[in-house]
Amino acid sequence: MSDLFAEFQHLTKGRFVPYTTSLRKSMDATFFLVRDEIDKYLIVIGKKGICELFDGQKIGEIDRQDVVLCAKNDKNCQSLMSLLPSLKPQTCNAKLSFGFGDRLGVATAAHAQCVEKEKLFPIFAQQSVREISRTERNWIDVLHSAVWGVFESGYDGPFGADADHVKKIEDLESAAHAGYTMFTIDPSDHVKDPAKFDKRELARFYEEHPMRRTLETKYIGKSFTVLGERLTFDEENFAEVFVTYIDAIEHVEKCYRALRAACRASFDLEVSIDETSLPTTPLAHIFFVQELVRRGVEFETIALRFPGEWQKGIDYVGDIDLFSENLDKHIAIARMFTGYRLSLHSGSDKFSVYPILAEKTDRTVHIKTAGTSYLEAIRIVARFAPDLYREIHKYALSRFEQDKASYHVTTDLSKIPNVDQLEDSELSSLLDQPDSRQLIHITYGSVLTAKREGRSLFKDRIMRVLFEHEAEHYDLLKKHLGKHIQLLGV
Repeated sequence: MSDLFAEFQHLTKGRFVPYTTSLRKSMDATFFLVRDEIDKYLIVIGKKGICELFDGQKIGEIDRQDVVLCAKNDKNCQSLMSLLPSLKPQTCNAKLSFGFGDRLGVATAAHAQCVEKEKLFPIFAQQSVREISRTERNWIDVLHSAVWGVFESGYDGPFGADADHVKKIEDLESAAHAGYTMFTIDPSDHVKDPAKFDKRELARFYEEHPMRRTLETKYIGKSFTVLGERLTFDEENFAEVFVTYIDAIEHVEKCYRALRAACRASFDLEVSIDETSLPTTPLAHIFFVQELVRRGVEFETIALRFPGEWQKGIDYVGDIDLFSENLDKHIAIARMFTGYRLSLHSGSDKFSVYPILAEKTDRTVHIKTAGTSYLEAIRIVARFAPDLYREIHKYALSRFEQDKASYHVTTDLSKIPNVDQLEDSELSSLLDQPDSRQLIHITYGSVLTAKREGRSLFKDRIMRVLFEHEAEHYDLLKKHLGKHIQLLGV
């Protein structure tokens, strides 16, 4: 295909640089991505009927076929997916899957280069409702950004699109209509965490609930053997798991029914119950799963609350042996009931647990990352635009107290050096220090949406730095996310 690129370069007088990895063919048409000093563009070479499917400008001919220069917009992305089905997200068909969150929409091409498609199923489009809200994006933008990245990289294996941590049915329906293939239901607003409620209120809820007697009959006195330990539901522990989770289970069921109605094809469902103050007990795991199955809810993965602290952007904090012991029990339960996998949330940079997780689950697990790719993008800013980094850092300090409200972190701002007292060459090392990592991680939404007189304060400049230093950005991402995947034994 070097001749084609040579002809294209001759036609355009060297104005564009092709991404040779992106070259694809379909229906006697050729597609590839190019860039100039300003942006990236889709090139379509084909007969008039194909070219008319795209919004673009004819810039010449090669071998009596039109050459059309197209913007990377939603219409052209949809047309490209219709002609190249491998660019459409699919449901998971593997034991091991990995979520690559991309808050800026420019990381997927590098993420894809980390993946061996025979060994791992990637979720390239993955954003939570909170992330979408804080970055002022939408489901279509997240999905199409990932598709353009897959196209650029040349990756031709299957991949998924995860609407993450969704609490409301209307958000699930919007993501379904946008073409997502995985939905992570977050029923945390319906979990009655015993540590946060008055005991008398919980007791009254239990006594008055219409399902109480039916489920008491089903569970109280029933035993399960997990790794040689006999676990039995009695009146006390059943009442606790019932009160804690019954509303969440009912919410998941409603969401599942809505998804069944909204989705035109099959989908992967994940249920997240990791947003509690205490770790998920084995009996709670059993109760939650049994009730979903009893109600006909088909799910592929479940995210539990494990012991220790799963803070954003840093390694696991806690007793690794206790985590390992707890994990063993939950793996045994999942294998006892079969049909689903465990999922690990806040998986960014949890390097100490990855080998344990991979070994004990036999690499039958789903892992989610998100903020760590954003941090690597900001590392590029620190390295190549130090003054911009200092601006971002100071703004993040001014926003931290407000932005940390929805996170559990132990960030100590006093441990972060004054950026005005650091040399330019020292700034990128701040992204290796846990407290400054969390500072930048947690304030991403404020930084990316900050405006002055209606104009972007930081985001446009961040994106320009990343565009100008794309090779370095991709190299960092491949190294950092590649480390995650390698520790899983892939």
